[in-house]
Amino acid sequence: MVTKTGDTTTFPSFQAWLRPDGRKGIRNVICVVYLVECAHHVARKIVNTCNDDEVHLIGFPGCYPNDYAYKMMEALCTHPNVGGAVLVSLGCESFNREALKRHIEASGRPVETYVIQNEGGTLATIEKGVAAVRRIQTIANQTPRGDMDVSELIVGTICGGSDGTSGITANPAVGRAFDTLGAAGATCIFEETGELVGCEKIMASRAVTPELGAELEASVVKAEHYYTIMGFGSFAPGNAEGGLTTQEEKSMGAYSKSGSAPICGIIKPGDVPPTGGLYLLDVVPDGEPRFGFPNISDNAEIVEMIACGAHVTLFTTGRGSVVGSAISPVIKVCANPETYRKLSGDMDIDAGSIMEGRATLDQVGEDITDLVLRVAVGERSLSEAMGHQEFILTYKAFDPIGPACLPLRRA
Repeated sequence: MVTKTGDTTTFPSFQAWLRPDGRKGIRNVICVVYLVECAHHVARKIVNTCNDDEVHLIGFPGCYPNDYAYKMMEALCTHPNVGGAVLVSLGCESFNREALKRHIEASGRPVETYVIQNEGGTLATIEKGVAAVRRIQTIANQTPRGDMDVSELIVGTICGGSDGTSGITANPAVGRAFDTLGAAGATCIFEETGELVGCEKIMASRAVTPELGAELEASVVKAEHYYTIMGFGSFAPGNAEGGLTTQEEKSMGAYSKSGSAPICGIIKPGDVPPTGGLYLLDVVPDGEPRFGFPNISDNAEIVEMIACGAHVTLFTTGRGSVVGSAISPVIKVCANPETYRKLSGDMDIDAGSIMEGRATLDQVGEDITDLVLRVAVGERSLSEAMGHQEFILTYKAFDPIGPACLPLRRA
């Protein structure tokens, strides 16, 4: 897929789904969306009855409204990889289902809404929902296809189940891939401010403007305050068991996923980067802590990157992880060679080969880049092929980003 001549890397264009709103997707997923936990079972039954890898379950469990959750759902239901949606409501929750439906319709995607209290209950709504999925699939499959360039790709990265090998193999190898993809014009998103404590000044030195540098530092200070108040940090018992010794060691390892390119901006969940380049996703809520931990699992963070438009997510792990995600493929990059041998059926890339002298950082970075392009063309990642569609969306609160956070938007 990728041709390298000297210092020049050439990427071929590939076929993508051309959405009516002008965006381009590498998958054509139909989302079945529950708008309150009381509708979760019915929505899940609709998905299970359809028994189709291209029908994905997502939803928000809360009964009370939340601006963040609504923004996220708008972004997810109109993601480039999404071809249409079926909304499932109980009927008395406060989620604004009509506004969400109008937003999806305005994007040119087909959408139908079913209110359980009005449809005759569980079995009747399941039957109607399954028929709706089939209708919407028929429409979505007629979406035209056209060329997509690597410069139009958005790629996210996250680390989970980190150990002492993560920061010396998988994470810096992803950084190499980010540098290559970013140089070709792609958009690359790294996270998470709670795992960057101690790296804020180094990170700020890479900002494209001093004002952005100050915002990068402030985002880490906010995260540190949040975790201090909650009595929690990103350093988990499993990290220590895997050989990590300090928060600083974990932070430096996590930071290495970002590569070496200039940082173009900060975004928050649901914000789509305005240009190609490298962006930090700030997932820690604004204001005084009130919603619990910023993300209760890696899956919540993957969902937030997808809401920012990520077509693909690179998931690095040393201890091992088997999760994927709804809507966008997840590629597993395994840091530890022993973990890879135990969980090879779940790991797409063996970055542990670096430790054993079987490959270099640059070679594994090239393997990751090549696999991103193959997945974009249609090859399934391992988690995707096994049907992993994990999804978590909880309550949060964010302030809008300021102009200093996206300096290139003004350029």
